[in-house]
Amino acid sequence: MGDSYPKFLAAAVQATPIFLDREATVEKACKLIGEAAAQGARLIVFSEAWIPSFPYWPREFVASRSQYADASLQAYVALIKNAVEIPSDSTRRLCQAARQADAYVMVGINERDAVSGGTLYNTQLYIDRAGQILGKHRKLVPTGTERVIWGRGDGSDLRVFATDCGRIGGLICWENFMPLPRAALMAQGQQIHVTHFPGGGPALLDLSPANVSQIFCRYYAFEGQVFVICAMGYMTAETVPDDFPLKDAMDFSTTGRGGSVIISPTGKYLAGPVYDRETILYAEINLEEILEVKARLDTAGHYARWDVTRLLVNSEHYGPFVMPPTPDISQHDRWRIVERTHDGEATGSERELPKSLASESAKKPKL
Repeated sequence: MGDSYPKFLAAAVQATPIFLDREATVEKACKLIGEAAAQGARLIVFSEAWIPSFPYWPREFVASRSQYADASLQAYVALIKNAVEIPSDSTRRLCQAARQADAYVMVGINERDAVSGGTLYNTQLYIDRAGQILGKHRKLVPTGTERVIWGRGDGSDLRVFATDCGRIGGLICWENFMPLPRAALMAQGQQIHVTHFPGGGPALLDLSPANVSQIFCRYYAFEGQVFVICAMGYMTAETVPDDFPLKDAMDFSTTGRGGSVIISPTGKYLAGPVYDRETILYAEINLEEILEVKARLDTAGHYARWDVTRLLVNSEHYGPFVMPPTPDISQHDRWRIVERTHDGEATGSERELPKSLASESAKKPKL
């Protein structure tokens, strides 16, 4: 008889957001979650920075001599105002939709730092089918001019989530080209890789961004012996309001054209790629199929040599405010370790003062 493995329907959502409108885009996301769930999907994946929109426009507000500087700055301000904090009313609405759909959801968001209020992150938000936030992942290295839009993530959220659909983890866009973060997820027993890119057009066999993303999705599936669900970005000039000052500078001939796919652990396309239209791709995921691939190649197991090469992951969270533990010596010769989180909240517990310090404390004159 032996063990049984999960089998379920996965969905990759390729749809346009409501441009720079958080509330309307969240509402559309909830409707699409319901639509995919009605088809039987239990894992639903959205594209990169989908809420409220991927910044396809010129990102040149730091270049004062650029003709786009002022308009680019105002676009960034609009992006900040419509970004998503975790938690917030926006995430609660998404969680409610996931709970009603009885489905796991991963959606790309522009996340606003709740402390500074002015720093954004390119973030994957993970929600379980009970409507609870599983966690998030912030893009480690924004690509090129994305660095004037988004901050950098850290290793605290480079993780895989154990679910009844399997062990799910993900990377964002060109993170998929980084060998060590890939290895970090695979070493955690990842079975399903959820990812997304801004989207591209059909390409020949060259190294264009659109074609490279397809190559790496298929390569990741084979290298990690995982299923890959990739939701590509889709946007057209018609979906950008005419009063957006950078509309004429946005080129959708080579980006934002979709290309979503679902791929098996052998690198075979199960669905897609699909370009130049809104759609939801569906494919059955049978985790038992992973066993046949791992029998030949298990890069996190029998085909690895951790005694020769191994990976060090720094899982510490980095924030703008850190206060080191400090002893507070009281008259009762006890001290308290005061640890503060990034928002200044104090935590800690009392501990006995070492005798050496206690004796020194007793010698000090009382004021």
